[in-house]
Amino acid sequence: MSQFKARILLLEDDASLGLLLSEELALDGYSVSRAGTVSEACGMLSAETPDLVVSDLRLPDGDGLELLKAAQAEGLSLPFIIITAFGTVDQAVEALQAGADDFLTKPLSTDHLRLKIRRLLTQADLTKQLKQFLAHSNTDESLGLIGEHESMVRLRSEIRQIARSDAAVLICGESGTGKELVARAIHRVSERNAKPFVAVNCAGIPAELMESEFFGHEAGAFTGARQARKGLFTEAHGGTLLLDEIGEMPLALQAKLLRVLQEGMVKPVGSDQEEPVDVRILAATHVDLLKAVSEGSFREDLYYRLETLSLRIPALRERGDDVDLLAMHFLREAARRHQRGFLKLSQVSSRTLMDYPFPGNVRELASAIERAVTFCEGDTIQPDHLPERVRKRQGIATTSQAALSVDSISQWPTLDALQQDYVTEVMKAVGGNKRRAAQILGINRRTLYRWLAAGEPGLEASDESGAVRSGAKIPKGDVQ
Repeated sequence: MSQFKARILLLEDDASLGLLLSEELALDGYSVSRAGTVSEACGMLSAETPDLVVSDLRLPDGDGLELLKAAQAEGLSLPFIIITAFGTVDQAVEALQAGADDFLTKPLSTDHLRLKIRRLLTQADLTKQLKQFLAHSNTDESLGLIGEHESMVRLRSEIRQIARSDAAVLICGESGTGKELVARAIHRVSERNAKPFVAVNCAGIPAELMESEFFGHEAGAFTGARQARKGLFTEAHGGTLLLDEIGEMPLALQAKLLRVLQEGMVKPVGSDQEEPVDVRILAATHVDLLKAVSEGSFREDLYYRLETLSLRIPALRERGDDVDLLAMHFLREAARRHQRGFLKLSQVSSRTLMDYPFPGNVRELASAIERAVTFCEGDTIQPDHLPERVRKRQGIATTSQAALSVDSISQWPTLDALQQDYVTEVMKAVGGNKRRAAQILGINRRTLYRWLAAGEPGLEASDESGAVRSGAKIPKGDVQ
């Protein structure tokens, strides 16, 4: 779940602390609703379900555990954080046993609270997605095709419609998009599902053997043909035959395939007799067959015979959040093969996968997850476990790399100098607002203070709105 969409219910009777926490969380992009009593919070809980609750323990009309029990009574399973200024071991145990996810004591570090919230929201989102994936993948509605993007919903609908027909189908899509999976789905929901499904890659059969492979041959039909052999069409009789990479089929064989489509008859090599076959043809390709027609490498009449019923499989880069669903599927499968326990993707790894275009589509994603599981020694897939091409796109050079010469060592700045220059530029860009600067730099404010103390002492602190005020100090008390 993106933190910029998450809704947080904050139950805190200390008005000043509640306001401060609300502003801190709002700066992180959360939508925060505040309540000062248990009864008020229960009413807000019924009106709109939040994604996470932060509640004080001691309140004017009860305690935070009452709100937790109210949520549970409504069947809500929400990440729940209890905070208190009077924490004891017994209270912490009671809260956790009641179903709270964490128990924090005052004085409260906002950085620590924000970290807990991010982790709980991420965990809740992964759990939700996993449940959705398992619920979807275990139903017949999925057809074995994982994905919730509108293009995949439409594809599954088209498959069901096409399955009712017996005509040939042309399946188009880039390499690695899952053309054979689509073909199997068509066969599985058709009336031919009790008969064979036979798949053959036209690019993997030598041209001189292709006719024999498809139509069979008689004994002695050619050198080495010691006995008669059935062809793929006969093997698929009554069922479905997938001709993958049909664009690689020689023109002479294309003419014979067209005859099979028209007449339902095959003629084995070396035979004078034709044999009837009842086969549904599914053809798949990653090339532009219409362009091949214009170039003379594919028969126009065969193209239009196949193109009457056609399906286009979307590329993975067009499918949005389906990358996450597929990654979880491949992660689960790879963990099972490797005899590993539950594995999950870190938030950074998930974002890295989402940002990568995957030219190899679903097949490349499966390969990337397989590698990650192999190199992951813990229970969380980190970016370092992913292939380098996924972590960092190749061919990207910085301006400084292009300008600097390896032979002139004196021109290379030190890491400290680069860091200080970057921190200075960020501080200027945010008007001296250290909190905003720390967010941009990906560090906490204490680290930023140390960096600035070691660098330019003239940089000033500011309040959270961006207004500069010299000599700002970290507030003490309930919040650090």
